Amino acid sequence: MYSADELWLHALKTACSDESADVEQLLIQTKVVESRPNFLLIAVPDFFTRDWLIHRAKNKILLALKEISGISMEVDFVLHSLDETEVEVEPNVETNNKPAQLDQSLPEVSAQMEEVPSSSQLNPKYTFQTFVIGPGNRFAHAASLAVAAQPANTYNPLFIYGGVGLGKTHLMHAIGHYVKEQNPESRICYISSEKFTNEFINGIVSGNVEPFRNRYRSVDVLLIDDIQFLAKKEGTQEEFFHTFNALHELHKQIIISSDRPPKEIPFLEDRLRSRFEWGLITDVQPPDLETRIAILRKKAIADNLDVTNEVLYYIADQVANNIRELEGALIRVVAYSTMLNQPITIDLALEALKNLVAPNQPKVIGIPDIQQVVGNYYQLRIEDLKSKKRTKTIAYPRQIAMYLSRELTDSSLPKIGEDFGGRDHTTVIHAHEKISRMLNNDQELEQVIMELKNRLSRNS
Repeated sequence: MYSADELWLHALKTACSDESADVEQLLIQTKVVESRPNFLLIAVPDFFTRDWLIHRAKNKILLALKEISGISMEVDFVLHSLDETEVEVEPNVETNNKPAQLDQSLPEVSAQMEEVPSSSQLNPKYTFQTFVIGPGNRFAHAASLAVAAQPANTYNPLFIYGGVGLGKTHLMHAIGHYVKEQNPESRICYISSEKFTNEFINGIVSGNVEPFRNRYRSVDVLLIDDIQFLAKKEGTQEEFFHTFNALHELHKQIIISSDRPPKEIPFLEDRLRSRFEWGLITDVQPPDLETRIAILRKKAIADNLDVTNEVLYYIADQVANNIRELEGALIRVVAYSTMLNQPITIDLALEALKNLVAPNQPKVIGIPDIQQVVGNYYQLRIEDLKSKKRTKTIAYPRQIAMYLSRELTDSSLPKIGEDFGGRDHTTVIHAHEKISRMLNNDQELEQVIMELKNRLSRNS
């Protein structure tokens, strides 16, 4: 015969067997506070846990309870802080401590989080020496170097944004390495926002958030990656807000990365957004052909690979928008050569990459390609095209870019609007109709559109 605590534990583990470890750790903090023959009242530590149990797990829990007990049961949930004194329960309810297996399953969060972060989290390959500079990342590189040379004295925070695989993380790690080389006693911490969130939850689970706070508020340089993942996580945003303030007031350096600028991160608190804009915001753009060739050449030299310039040029011409994919393509070609025991030639590279880019078939043009080409033509930054600015020097090129996005891509109207700073689809329709009308009578605009299409064709 199971006790109420044991019944709840087994039902919970059965119902949540497919969930992640973090969810299991969070749910372990639940507690039976009232029980009757066909009813359990469960105390939960916060609204998040209660809502998760009600909407995601309750039906599975009820099925598990019926299988274990043999009777249909009901469950309800009540908020209760684990730091408070025990809730009084009816005399017939078992009030023994939770079974031993519950205590054993709790992670040793406090011990882990009391450790001071070290530079061991940094990738040794990501240094300023291995970073290839090009037009798309020159400013971000210069800003990163300035911050590394004088932490907290130049730009604080430094906010780096850009697409996946363009070198944001490389620059962050390079800053950490440089600071550590100049001052070996510096406490450097690199962490993703996802891990920051998980550790914060673990701190709540353990009933003691202070070790977590001390861990991240005692560093000299905090490097936090992919901050956009804090969107909708109100509790974590609150915690990071106070961590940011604590570090900034102590003149400690903060470096943040994201896939978009602060003002375009949805569901981000305004107070966090404004703090991200205190320092310097810089972006990294997809590398041009020359930079891509230089990246491949540098990797070939570093890895002692025997690859001709002709092959490097071919690979660089096939993979345009992502440095990770670019380097991955080179590795694929080299591996293909090794497995077949054949020299690396254009024909071999073409065969190795045929599933990535079909031969003699142009790559699909995307909205980022159009934004880059239009931005270069009008000497504007992509950020300008996505901004809320309505000056003619920006609004007109933006409308042309929207027109081309509608003409040359399969993207929906809402998708195009979203990629141009979260605009409504009606704005895209208006831009397309306006440029279409102008093309009927404006030969100069017709030449511009033709030139932009030619540039896009050459880049694809």
